[in-house]
Amino acid sequence: MRGLLGFIIMIQSAMAFIGQVFFDGVWGLLPRWFDLPSPAYVGLFAAGAALAVWGDAARKRKRQRERSGAA
Repeated sequence: MRGLLGFIIMIQSAMAFIGQVFFDGVWGLLPRWFDLPSPAYVGLFAAGAALAVWGDAARKRKRQRERSGAA
């Protein structure tokens, strides 16, 4: 679940940053809820990436524990 949430946050913050910096308006859902400056969207992207990596690592550890417990 952490990985999915992180991926969604990454997509939404990237869309908001790209829209705000390179085009006339922001894109995505995050700007509809929060009025943030461009560096904050970059920070949210990093936080989303961290969540995605954390979720993937936890899933791999769980699989590894299940395999070693079954052996």
